[in-house]
Amino acid sequence: MKSILRSTALFFVCSSFAIAQGAAPARAGSVSDAGFLATAGQAASLGGNSATQAGPDLKTVLAEMNKAAAAFKSAQADFEWDQYTDIVKEHDVQKGQIFFRRTKNGIDAAVNVRSPEPKQVTFVDGQLKLYQPRIDQVTVYKAGANRADVESFMSLGFGASGDSLARNFDIKLEGWETVDGVKTAKLELTPKNDKVKSSINRILLWVDPQRAISLKQQFFEPSGDYRLTHYTNIKVNGNISDKEFRLNTKSTTKVVQPQ
Repeated sequence: MKSILRSTALFFVCSSFAIAQGAAPARAGSVSDAGFLATAGQAASLGGNSATQAGPDLKTVLAEMNKAAAAFKSAQADFEWDQYTDIVKEHDVQKGQIFFRRTKNGIDAAVNVRSPEPKQVTFVDGQLKLYQPRIDQVTVYKAGANRADVESFMSLGFGASGDSLARNFDIKLEGWETVDGVKTAKLELTPKNDKVKSSINRILLWVDPQRAISLKQQFFEPSGDYRLTHYTNIKVNGNISDKEFRLNTKSTTKVVQPQ
């Protein structure tokens, strides 16, 4: 249960479930198998068009993020991720789409993994649902008292303000790089919370401050595992259909809720 909760938070660019649960690293059979992890891999392999540039200082970047975050309503993007597991020196590449939207009650999110094996995950009204078509099963988890923490970290790459980053992380501006034709601020985040740091000791974000979104995100674990997400075809503040936040289940689908 704890490893699944941790994996859930990781995909949404955080370890907020891990903060609350003190989770151990996720292993095979957890939600990580559903593509519900932040993507991993080598930054150079997905960011070959990056180039170091000059740009505004960190204070200006965070101020721009504050302004953009105030206007953020929704985002959707394609993603490609490659989770690297150091102990076996293996990469696991998956592709799909991700959706975020702010609501009056908080944040909804959805992941649609298209390859190599289709899977769906939704986070709506504080409830996480994982649908695995291959076994025709939905697994349901509730964030409960941890919902605010989960949603805060979910917005790390989509709509996070500079102030929220500064509250939870020590931040360094490593420079400016062009990613997919967009000038991004490369931020290094070190968690202030010791429980988070025991699971994720460093995060890199390639952020477009004017939209408060990240085009790439890389997470480093003490174990030597790391993950890199590369987002493309990003659309901000567009209309996203409610169907994207619903699972495509069948009448025969089994629903389970681990205790």
